[in-house]
Amino acid sequence: MRYFIELSYFGKAYHGWQNQPNSISVQEVLEKSLNRVLRASIEIVGAGRTDAGVHAKQMFAHFDSEASLDLALLKYKLNSMLPKDVAISEIFPVKKDAHARFDALARSYEYHIVLEKDVFNKDTAWFLKQKLDLEKMNLAAAILKEYTNFKCFSKSRTDVRTYNCRIDKAEWKLEGNKMVFHITADRFLRNMVRAVVGTLIEIGQNKNPVSHMHEVIKSEDRGEAGTSVPAHGLYLTRIKYPENIRID
Repeated sequence: MRYFIELSYFGKAYHGWQNQPNSISVQEVLEKSLNRVLRASIEIVGAGRTDAGVHAKQMFAHFDSEASLDLALLKYKLNSMLPKDVAISEIFPVKKDAHARFDALARSYEYHIVLEKDVFNKDTAWFLKQKLDLEKMNLAAAILKEYTNFKCFSKSRTDVRTYNCRIDKAEWKLEGNKMVFHITADRFLRNMVRAVVGTLIEIGQNKNPVSHMHEVIKSEDRGEAGTSVPAHGLYLTRIKYPENIRID
C-alpha cells in the first residue's frame, strides 16, 4: 500500500529537504523516525526539494508499506519522536501509482520581508531597511506570467531537462508589518523563487525599471537576474494534487 504524509517544518536547522551525505535534512529525520516506528527499512519520496534554511507550511512525501497500519497511531508516534521543528499533519492511503513529486499539479511559495526591525521575526522573515516601490514590484511580477522559460532564475549546475514553468500567480501584498510575495506555478527550478524575489527587489529599489524583467527573462542568463535573497524568508505553502489521488 502506498501512503502520503503531509507535514510542515521550520527549516533553520536543516540542509534542505533532501538527504545529504554530511548534513542533516528533513527527509533524513523523517525516514529515521518512520523506520523506528515501523521497524522496517522505509524510503520516502518528497514532493520536491527545498533549499537549506527554507521552511514548509505544507509538504508531502510518499512511502510504501505492506504492513497493516493504524494511521492515527502512526501519526501520534511520529510526532512524539520527531524534533519540535517537524510536524506531521496527516497520513493517508493513495492509489498504488500515486507519486508525491510527479502528480503535483501546482506548488505555491511565499517570501516574507519585514519592513521594521522585529526580533521575533529574525528567523522567519528578511529585514530589509530600504524602502520598496510595491506598485513597480507588482507590475514586474505580472510580467512573469507572460513567459515559460525561466533559465535566468535557475542555478547553473542543475540536471533538469527543461527550464519551462507555467506561473499562474505572482504578486506582492502588504500583510501587517510584512511585505509578502505569493507565487504559484506548476513547477519550480532550483533557487528560482529566491532569484525572482531578488530581481523584483532591485526593481522595487529603483535600481532597474519594470521593463528590466523582460530583459532578464529573455537573456536566459542567471547573471542578469538579481541576487538570491536569504533562505529564511521563504516558505513552501501549498502543494495541489488531483482530488482522486486519495483512497477513501
